[in-house]
Amino acid sequence: MTAFLVLFLGEMQRMQKYHILTASVIVSFFWIGMLHLIEVPDITAFFMILVFFDIVSMAIVMIGVTVFFEKQEGVLKSIFVSPINRLEFLSSKTIANLISNLLTIGIVYLYALFFQDIGINVIGLFLAIILIGTFHSLVGFLIVYRSNDFTEMLIGMMKYIIVFTLPIAFDEFGLITGELYSNILFLLPTKASSTLINATAGGLDTGEIVLSAIYLLIGSLILAYFVNKGFRKFVIRESGV
Repeated sequence: MTAFLVLFLGEMQRMQKYHILTASVIVSFFWIGMLHLIEVPDITAFFMILVFFDIVSMAIVMIGVTVFFEKQEGVLKSIFVSPINRLEFLSSKTIANLISNLLTIGIVYLYALFFQDIGINVIGLFLAIILIGTFHSLVGFLIVYRSNDFTEMLIGMMKYIIVFTLPIAFDEFGLITGELYSNILFLLPTKASSTLINATAGGLDTGEIVLSAIYLLIGSLILAYFVNKGFRKFVIRESGV
């Protein structure tokens, strides 16, 4: 068994121990309740909005939850005496976080598929979740690095949502219009995320979809560099070594 697989299985066990997977299921039923109350012939548009806000926010929050739980249990201190590769450790945590994202959205999709009218490309949705979830999990790490406790992390997440997510919502709901405003939004990672999610329902330009995917892929690689680079300093600070 490879070191990465051991780390990944350990992450899954900790997520179960910390009831993170249970929380994912509870969140999915909350979203299902919201969709159930919406009386429209086709809930595709509402489902995509739900997916957007869930994956952006929960990918960040769940990283914070696991890291701060591990801090309380002294897991971070053990890293100094363990032959653990930083990149493998961070990758296993990110992939475990994606499992949580997929679990939540998967349950909601099954409800929509069997009890509502919905038309999306499932494979496209899966790939979008991977790209968006990876990017925002890495954002979660950077927010955690700059937070002294879980409350500070939540404040950091809210700042991210206000700056990067609300402008997208204003555009989607037509609260703010204008070609210049719409073009500026393409600079935001959340716009690329929204584009990939909306693309699962069809009707978007292929070039726009490809550029959004490339944006998130390159952005993830850049973030991964800084997350990996800042990990040791964060562990030293949090473990008091």
